[in-house]
Amino acid sequence: MRVILDGKTLEVSEGTKVLDIVQPGTLACKVDNYLESLSYEINNEVEIKSVTLSSVVGQRIFERSLVFVLVRATRELYPNARVVVRHSISNGIFVDIKNVGKAMSPAMAKTISQRMRQIIDSNEIFVKEVVRKRDAEKIFLEDGQLDKIEILRQRPEDYIPIFSLGWYKDYTHLPVVYHAGLLKDFELKFYLPGFILVLPSYHHGGKLGRYVEQPKLAHVFMEEERQAEILEVSDVSSLNRQISTDSKRLILISEALHSRKITEVVNQIIENPEKRLILIAGPSSSGKTTLSHRLLIQLQALGLKPVSISLDDYFVDRENTPLGEDGQPDFENIRAIELDLFNDHLARLMQGETVETPTYNFKLGKRDEKTKKLKVGTSSPIIIEGIHGLNEELTDAIPKNHKYKIYISALTQLNIDDHNRVPTTDARLLRRIVRDNRSRGHDAVKTLKMWPKVRRGEEKYIFPFQEEADIMINSSLPYELAVLKPYVEPLLTKVAKDENEFTEAQRLLSFLRYFADLSSENIPNTSILREFVGGSVFEG
Repeated sequence: MRVILDGKTLEVSEGTKVLDIVQPGTLACKVDNYLESLSYEINNEVEIKSVTLSSVVGQRIFERSLVFVLVRATRELYPNARVVVRHSISNGIFVDIKNVGKAMSPAMAKTISQRMRQIIDSNEIFVKEVVRKRDAEKIFLEDGQLDKIEILRQRPEDYIPIFSLGWYKDYTHLPVVYHAGLLKDFELKFYLPGFILVLPSYHHGGKLGRYVEQPKLAHVFMEEERQAEILEVSDVSSLNRQISTDSKRLILISEALHSRKITEVVNQIIENPEKRLILIAGPSSSGKTTLSHRLLIQLQALGLKPVSISLDDYFVDRENTPLGEDGQPDFENIRAIELDLFNDHLARLMQGETVETPTYNFKLGKRDEKTKKLKVGTSSPIIIEGIHGLNEELTDAIPKNHKYKIYISALTQLNIDDHNRVPTTDARLLRRIVRDNRSRGHDAVKTLKMWPKVRRGEEKYIFPFQEEADIMINSSLPYELAVLKPYVEPLLTKVAKDENEFTEAQRLLSFLRYFADLSSENIPNTSILREFVGGSVFEG
């Protein structure tokens, strides 16, 4: 029968496995846009696309498969160990290992890594079987994986896909690689109080990324762990319990913890009056707009007279926008802003002069003739929100001692269970799909099409500068995916099967099924989540 593989037509025998026809290095495949393992048997005419480490989904399949190997290797060395995958950091993920009877150490990282390589070098095959949910619960109960049992009971399906790597069994909403030999490129580093599993990245062409220390980001995640303890939300099953028993308390305490962080920022600004230029930066859908409004109001409540300047008004005319590698206008390039004019205005404002700030017309792609006169007191803070806020080049006319830099992002710490994590980028993507549909009329396909370009811009223009921030704010709320779910599921369900974005839509729908629905009715109108679902007091 005929199949189309990566755009080329082939003839294969019925029952041929995809692994027999793809190129070396292929991790998984898309069969008519459904993600499948390479063990998929071809029984009719289909279109097949290879999934490699050059894609986001390829990187996630590699990561989840490698975690399989890590857990098995650790438990063979330390039978009572509990491996918990926490969050991404630098070019890897932080892993916590408990119940090993000794302190974590570099020697332990080396020992576990050696056992992982033995499993990988043996090319052991991942085997998939679909079992009744009650049988899956029995498997995990007997193996002591109690975190799996409750979340499975909350899922509506009667059958669960289980993967085996030798004696070790686990489940995942993603496919895994066909055999462990495809997972050679990794590094396990000791990082008190656990380990960093350094991974290949699609940003580096599928090569192993260099681990870069990120102490401020690590501190934010540690804060998030402590807050999770306060809220008694350690994973999705505990979140679902809270939603069913006392969702109002969950929302109010989550919002209170977030407000406390904003108060901390305000206090630091008050204590450092020379830092008049307040720069807010962060990736897409991190909540920059709501944060800038809340800071403005809290500073006014303390008797200050802050002003806010929009970087958008300093865009160059569209015809002068720098081009990206794809030949299209790169609106996230720092040169898309008229830096000389922006810095001239900042310097004059900080010295008490009046300036006429531009007004950008996005429909015409150039500035309007009308301007706005602006003057601030010589002690008043100036708040600037934009993706380049942490980059010194944006405000190079202003000395560093006058700047207070804030980095904000939705850094979700919530995992589905010990081994299946929710990537932070997924939370931001879901926020953006909901907001784009509500405020711009975009369907999910349009947002999903734009997302890879947005991510490339973040990797290039935002993440390299995040450790330059004076303070980091995590805008993620433990309950938010449960609130976003009823908004975003209908949008993702409408993505047609023949769209390239269908695969990603299905992946997002798959992990959203773990979450209980939560109404937005009790969310305060000052919440950062209101920026996305609507009803924010700061809108209009």
